Amino acid sequence: MSDSDPGDAESQSESGVSDDGAAVVDDVGEGENESAPPVPGPEYGETWVYESIIGALPGVDISERLALAIQFTLFEAGVLALAAVYGLWDGALAGTVAVFVATTGSVEMLRISKHVRRADPPPAYRRLLFGSSIEVVLGVLAFVALVTYLFVLDPRSARPLVTELLGSEPPLAATYLTLLVLWDLCYRIGTGWWASVAALWRSASYRFSPEQTRSLARADLETMGFGFLQLLLVPFLLDHTLLLVAVVGHVLAIATVTSLSLVVLYRRTETEAAITNLSP
Repeated sequence: MSDSDPGDAESQSESGVSDDGAAVVDDVGEGENESAPPVPGPEYGETWVYESIIGALPGVDISERLALAIQFTLFEAGVLALAAVYGLWDGALAGTVAVFVATTGSVEMLRISKHVRRADPPPAYRRLLFGSSIEVVLGVLAFVALVTYLFVLDPRSARPLVTELLGSEPPLAATYLTLLVLWDLCYRIGTGWWASVAALWRSASYRFSPEQTRSLARADLETMGFGFLQLLLVPFLLDHTLLLVAVVGHVLAIATVTSLSLVVLYRRTETEAAITNLSP
């Protein structure tokens, strides 16, 4: 159902079904309309890597909320414990904010995926967004760039960030946990990049019904919102211009691309009526 084939797009709008024949699901909140069809569950091959890990652990069946609680509790307990043992309280606040942002990133990934699946978009978009694992590649690139900065470029400055957070002789355990949390952040950053780019491609390539547009727009807003949340890291980067520019530039890029996606999405919606309410 590409832009070059308007006949198929009109057929989808009139019939209310997507390319794979599934009925369009109204954007409703969980538990608000018991008669509405359930949101399609994730299928392996069409999931974030994070979602696959939660659901693929053998013999482990936990809810999303419990998984999120475990993620935050374990990381935060580690931050506080190591701060107490090694006297690294200067870095404890930064670590807590980083853990909070990373955990919120997990929440946003789950919310984005639910909105996207509720819209029941074309399979090509779902596979591109969830099954390509490009967000992992982007996360790896961001992490390698960050580690290179922290351990090669930044030590040449007067106030290296690692020294500020972990002291002049960083403890092994604290360094390990710091890198683990930083990877978690970089993975979420990579996910934000990919979600925004894939959204723009989707909006430019397909036309959607008003119901689908509403769900997809909410997914895009979640992507943008998580980008802005990462600005919580800025106070810890004020003396590190390169990292500061990278974080702020990343947030602005996400906001720009996602905003463009929303504009194109609304303009190409298969209706003449304006969509102004994103609520269920």
